[in-house]
Amino acid sequence: MTSSDERPSNPRRWLLWLAASIVVLFAIYSGGWFYLADRLKTEADQASAKLQASGIVAGCANLNISGYPMSFAVSCDNIAYEDDGRKVAASTGSFNAVADIISPLSPVADLRGPLRTMAPGTPSLFIDWDQLQANVKVWWPLPSSVSLRADGLSGQTDPQDDTDPVQLFSAGKAAGELQPVGQDVKYVGSFGDLEINADAIGGRVLPALDGSGEVTLKNGVALVAVPPKSLRGQSVDIAKLDLSSGTARITVSGPISVDAEGLVDANLMIKLKDPKAVAAILGSAMPEHKSEIEQGFAAIAMLGKEPSLPLKISKGKASLGFIPLGKIKPVE
Repeated sequence: MTSSDERPSNPRRWLLWLAASIVVLFAIYSGGWFYLADRLKTEADQASAKLQASGIVAGCANLNISGYPMSFAVSCDNIAYEDDGRKVAASTGSFNAVADIISPLSPVADLRGPLRTMAPGTPSLFIDWDQLQANVKVWWPLPSSVSLRADGLSGQTDPQDDTDPVQLFSAGKAAGELQPVGQDVKYVGSFGDLEINADAIGGRVLPALDGSGEVTLKNGVALVAVPPKSLRGQSVDIAKLDLSSGTARITVSGPISVDAEGLVDANLMIKLKDPKAVAAILGSAMPEHKSEIEQGFAAIAMLGKEPSLPLKISKGKASLGFIPLGKIKPVE
């Protein structure tokens, strides 16, 4: 008998090794998947128990892990948080998050409304949406980005607490993204077709608004880890804040900071497009100051259709160009 009859050929041996490697890798993957699922449930139970020991009830009702073997999915019937000591509560509808095997560090989550909130000194809110989706790019020690997108957003006072709820706002769409940049946190966001109900702002009338912005919160990474109790000592850099309706547009850029005494400092540039249209909107929103607004913007309109003016605030004292605007009270 020849040696070729006594042992498998090289291609056959290679296929056997490949099959064995696939089986071993799949076994390792399966073990890791079920370990992670069990670990997640354990961590959720421990976190809930720890909060409950502090008088806080929070959890993801009927937490379920599924999707094996091609994905990792987490779902629950609703999310709730209630702190009786501080009289704060919030709840939402169902939650579903899925990470595919090909992109395990980029889960996509869907959250169902409504969001109900309760806090001292504010009316209970009922916020709902047609669709709300979150995308997270997981990294260490912080996610490299967290983004939210909502369609058909609306808000009102909670009808459970008020027999005649007040409609607050509606927006066709809204989106936002948070991203750490060194020790800072950058926010980029936008909204469209925002309508604010006149009853929510004392009967004042505003047209439908579109907006977008890019803002950097200085030292934001540390502030996310330990939220501050005050705005004092904080600062932001506005790359652009843009608000528009029809031909009217206001764009703001520049840094703003609050010192230890609560006094505001800012060096902003305000750019207007179609000043007369802007004046018409402001005059409708603030009819008690309509004549002053029209006179002031008539002078600004002489600078062109898209004039720019510096808005400076020094220790709370504000001025627009050469026009003094008064003093801003210290913030808390």
